[in-house]
Amino acid sequence: MVPAVCEEANNPFGDPSVCSLLARPYASLSLAMGGILIWSYVFGMMRLYTNEGTENDTPSETVAVSSTELAVLPSTNAHTISMHPTPFDAKIVKMSAWKKIMQQMKTISKKVDLKKVFAPTAVAAIVGFIIGIVSPIRKLMIGNKAPLRVIDSTAYMFGEAAIPCMTLIMGANLLRGLKGSEVSRSVIIGIIAVRSILLPALGIGVVMAARNWGLIGSENKLYQFVLMLQFAVPPAMAVGTMTQFFQLGQCETSVIMLWTYVVAAFSLTLWSTFFMWILA
Repeated sequence: MVPAVCEEANNPFGDPSVCSLLARPYASLSLAMGGILIWSYVFGMMRLYTNEGTENDTPSETVAVSSTELAVLPSTNAHTISMHPTPFDAKIVKMSAWKKIMQQMKTISKKVDLKKVFAPTAVAAIVGFIIGIVSPIRKLMIGNKAPLRVIDSTAYMFGEAAIPCMTLIMGANLLRGLKGSEVSRSVIIGIIAVRSILLPALGIGVVMAARNWGLIGSENKLYQFVLMLQFAVPPAMAVGTMTQFFQLGQCETSVIMLWTYVVAAFSLTLWSTFFMWILA
């Protein structure tokens, strides 16, 4: 959508050739960041709801950590030999603080399962993001003259094949959802109102505030337009794939996605026009 706007002769973003050159990196960056967020945060939330009925973890780790921390601290019953601290005492305090920090880091690493936080799709998005940023790796894989361009071509073919698969999953779930869904009309209307009205209006305020604070260049109108557009687009279809993977709310999600995309066909056009009018 963004490159198509740049191809118009009377676009508000300046020279069409320069605009088109910048539009694809901006759009690709936003899609990459969105993919990482969806397949890490949203995927983790849905996994959490799926495992809601399982037993809670035993507090043995917490007890072990507490006892370890108490062991690290100086004993309250110990007799003080000297009233004034010595360099040796200062080293003991520093070592105690360092051990406490390391113990806390070990505790966090045990509690956080990176395999559950980052899905394979999120890892793939992060790897692709790194390849696109690091120039030597990018020159090896991307481009007609790249020696390892077969990797880029293969990944592109897999990505293109995944699009109809996601559409088939969404269509099958939608067929079941239209026959009987537990989502009420008030819930659908509320979701559409938040997604199509409140979030785009909030996006204008966020982008304008960032521009006034100097976080965004005031002259880069195309970048501001892409940021505002992120608040107006409909939900990602990857959510439907996640619901099918976890067998959780497939019918309800498909019905909500249907109506949000129907409304987005009109709201996205209106908001895009309004965004360009503000930035012009």
